Amino acid sequence: MLIAGSTLMMAACGGKDKEHSEDDMDSLTKTESPFQLASYTPADSAKTFGKKITAEGATNAYNLAADLSKANGFTGKVTGTVTGVCQAKGCWMTLDTGNGNSMMVTFKDYGFFVPKDITGKSVVIDGKAEIRTVSVDEQRHLAADAGKSQAEIDKITEPKEELRFVADGVLVK
Repeated sequence: MLIAGSTLMMAACGGKDKEHSEDDMDSLTKTESPFQLASYTPADSAKTFGKKITAEGATNAYNLAADLSKANGFTGKVTGTVTGVCQAKGCWMTLDTGNGNSMMVTFKDYGFFVPKDITGKSVVIDGKAEIRTVSVDEQRHLAADAGKSQAEIDKITEPKEELRFVADGVLVK
C-alpha cells in the first residue's frame, strides 16, 4: 500500500493530465475568508484552497511535532510557516516544525493545488497527520520537485520516518 501511495503521488505530481495555471486554481478553489485576528493578516488577503476553513482552533506545527506519538493520527487544524512548495504544480508543501525540521503536507485525493510562490507565508491546514516511512525513490522525487541539485538528490540513500499531513483545506494568509 505504501508503494502504491508513493507511486500515485509521484505519477500525479509529474503527470500532465491535471495541469492548471495559478489563475485557473484561483477561479476553481479560491474563497474569501471571513475572519480577522490580531496575529493574522486581514481576511481579504487570505485565500482558501480545497475545503473552506478558518484559523479557529488551530494548533501550531511546532506543538504537533513535539510529541510524534500524539501527532500520529491527529485530526484537526495546524498553523505554520511554509518552507517549500512543489515547483512542478504546487501539489505538496512543507511546514516548519522547529529545530530545522519540516512536515510534508499533501492534498487529499490530489484534489487541489497551492500557489508555487507561498514559501515563507503563514498557512492553516485542516486534515490528518500520520507518521510514515518514506522510500528513497519518493524522497528523491520530492527533492527533484523542490528544485534540489543532483548532488543533493544523490545523497538520499536511506528510507526515513517522518511526520506527514494530508490536508482537506489550506488557508494561505
